[in-house]
Amino acid sequence: MKLLIVESPSKAKTIEKYLGKDFRVVASVGHVRDLPKSNKQAIDIPGGFIPKYEVSKGKEKVIAEIKRLAKSADEVILATDPDREGEAIAWHVAEAVKLRNPKRIVFHEITKEAVEEALKKPRSIDEHLREAQEARRVLDRLVGYDLSGLIWKKVRYGLSAGRVQSPALRIIMEREREIRAFTPETFWKIRLSPR
Repeated sequence: MKLLIVESPSKAKTIEKYLGKDFRVVASVGHVRDLPKSNKQAIDIPGGFIPKYEVSKGKEKVIAEIKRLAKSADEVILATDPDREGEAIAWHVAEAVKLRNPKRIVFHEITKEAVEEALKKPRSIDEHLREAQEARRVLDRLVGYDLSGLIWKKVRYGLSAGRVQSPALRIIMEREREIRAFTPETFWKIRLSPR
C-alpha cells in the first residue's frame, strides 16, 4: 500500500477514487504544526532566529493517524498544495511523523490524469520554498504581531497588520537605493555672528 497525504479531506476522497486500492489517501487538514502563540517562545532570536514549532491544537489525532498508516505503507508521498504553504505543510508532516525521505509530488488540478502524471515525477521537499515560507512566518510573528497590537490601540480593535514582509522589504530596499545613490560632496558651514 502507498500512502498519499494531501491537505483537504474532499481532495483525499476524490484522489483515492482515482488511484484505487493500492493507495490510501489521507488529509492533513492544513498545517499540523505552528509557532507558539507567545512571541517569547516562538523564535530563538539569540540562537539565530530559530523557530520553535509545536503541534497545532487538535492535530494530535491527525498526526497519530498518519504515523500509524505510514508504518505499514511501502511508500509515503506528500501531495500538499503546490505553493510555499503547501511545501511547508509537507515538511511539517514529514517532521511531525518522522518520515525518512518521503516523496513529494505536485499537481495543479484534481483530475486523474494530473495526479497520475505527478506520481511519475516525484521529488524531494523543496527546501527553498519551505525556507521562504518559514522566513515569511517568522517575520510575520516578529513584526506583524506587534504591529497588529499597535493598530488595535491606534486604529481599531481586530485589524491585522497581515503579512509584513513585502512592505518591510520595500522600506529596506528604498533605503538601500538612497544609500547607493548618495554622492558625497564636500561642504562647509559658515557662521556669521553680528558684532
